[in-house]
Amino acid sequence: MPLQRRLPKRGFTPLDRIEYALVNLSQLDVFESGAVVDVIALVDKGIVKSTRSAVKVLANGELTKNLKIIANKFSQAAKDKIIAVGGTVEEII
Repeated sequence: MPLQRRLPKRGFTPLDRIEYALVNLSQLDVFESGAVVDVIALVDKGIVKSTRSAVKVLANGELTKNLKIIANKFSQAAKDKIIAVGGTVEEII
């Protein structure tokens, strides 16, 4: 059998790609004002399924409470909306 048929086909998808759990600002309205929102708090509320997943916060919806949000990534519009309400943003790596 030729070599190109014996080797596994991997394609062009990177093997070390990170899958993010997407969280919209409208989903964060279930927390009380002044609360610290991290991965564990999101799992407790049922927004994210696993604590092992990375979290990215998107700007879909409106946020009415000032929260301290700790996540892996934020969209720029989400950062602006959180800071405009009086909340704080902290990115973890």
